[in-house]
Amino acid sequence: MPQYDKSLVWFRRDLRVLDHAALYQALAGSRQVFCVFVFDKDILNLLPRQDRRVEFIHACATELDVELRKFGGGLIVRHASAAQEIPALAAALGVNAVFANRDYEPQAIERDLAVATRLKADGRAFVDFKDQVIFEKDEVTSQSGKPYSVFTPYKNAWLKKLALLADSGSDSPLHSYFIDSFGARLAPCGAAAMPSLSELGFEKTNLESLHIPTGISGARKLLDDFLSRIDAYDVTRDYPSLKGPSYLSTHLRFGTISIRYLVKFAYDIVRMKNSPGASVWLSELIWRDFYFMILHAHPYVAERAFKPAYDQICWESGAAAEKLFAAWCEGKTGYPLVDAAMAQLNTTGYMHNRLRMIAACFLIKDLGIDWRWGERYFSEKLNDFDMAANNGGWQWAASSGCDAQPYFRIFNPVTQSIKFDPEGKFIRRYLPQLGKLSNKTIHAPWLAPSSELRAAGIELGNDYPAPLVLHEAARERTLARYAVVKAAS
Repeated sequence: MPQYDKSLVWFRRDLRVLDHAALYQALAGSRQVFCVFVFDKDILNLLPRQDRRVEFIHACATELDVELRKFGGGLIVRHASAAQEIPALAAALGVNAVFANRDYEPQAIERDLAVATRLKADGRAFVDFKDQVIFEKDEVTSQSGKPYSVFTPYKNAWLKKLALLADSGSDSPLHSYFIDSFGARLAPCGAAAMPSLSELGFEKTNLESLHIPTGISGARKLLDDFLSRIDAYDVTRDYPSLKGPSYLSTHLRFGTISIRYLVKFAYDIVRMKNSPGASVWLSELIWRDFYFMILHAHPYVAERAFKPAYDQICWESGAAAEKLFAAWCEGKTGYPLVDAAMAQLNTTGYMHNRLRMIAACFLIKDLGIDWRWGERYFSEKLNDFDMAANNGGWQWAASSGCDAQPYFRIFNPVTQSIKFDPEGKFIRRYLPQLGKLSNKTIHAPWLAPSSELRAAGIELGNDYPAPLVLHEAARERTLARYAVVKAAS
């Protein structure tokens, strides 16, 4: 017997029909279910007019509407402030409850609390579910009941708990939610009313020319392709010129595929054939849960260092710092792998994970710039931007986070380049002006013989910048800058 007469499912970062917790629960517990997606002005108004993420979401929402219509339903689409629109739409439709999947970012929590309060005042329920993580909040803690701050023991506890629950039927965190038997309960939707990008106030980007697959079908296509490569992931993932990653991060961010499905996919491969590649990829998915847990347990990390002593560091400031930061953003540091990484980010909205570490460490420990500047720039540019993971990654690079690299371990951008792009293939792709340099000199053009630079048509400072800093000298400045941390420890 359905508990509610009519309900409304509010889609957010979960743009799919398959294995969607809130949609399933609403259909199982309601006689009739409406579906809505809000292009939230409170978020969109802060973005530039060209933003690949908005175009990606637009394509995903369009496909979601198509999928819902296959069941006889459809997607109501609004362009408004979600905090105002959801209670208003719930009242207009006369629903008894609004169903949604939980979001763990501070602003989203505040928004959902405001919506729930308004709904309650109107006599309606707000019901939310775990959907974008396997274990949330304090579901994985130490034996003393405290949140972990180091990844490996967290991972071990996470895997132990998963093993205990994985085969427990409907109580399993890997349980999938299929709506086929309830599909007839979806409320029919009139003619599609999807606003165009221009009606949303945005312009088309180069998303289409980048051939980035969108929607539920795009996620499935990428996963199918990754299946043939997953066993080698542990080796190929560190080399940006190789097709190593799954490229599913943006789809995970916007929920066109469920985390349960991906974890089960990796977990089963590990159990069936002990694949080292699948095991490492599963670890990457666990890192994702870990950073969500950290954000929940220590919400102050959104603004400050996880380790308070690191907030005492004196970063570069003033016009000189702004100039250094601008050069980093524009990929004009004089270090080819760093510049190629920034070119990849600025051109495509994607950056290879190894390069994220290298670029971040260079900004922080070679240029002496506050990690929050880089965190903010990535948040503006990354298609797959996720607050928890982005913050965790930047604090790892700054040595200020949980389980971070030691402050005295400072990546050498040249040796990293030689190790992970030995033939300069990635550099040549994004910095074609360096294409004629040898595999040896392409990693540090300022060390190339003048004759080779002339033959390659390169004049340092004109065709390609001289290095902003020399790494060894920058390293010494960083060790001095971090001395305040050493003194406090």
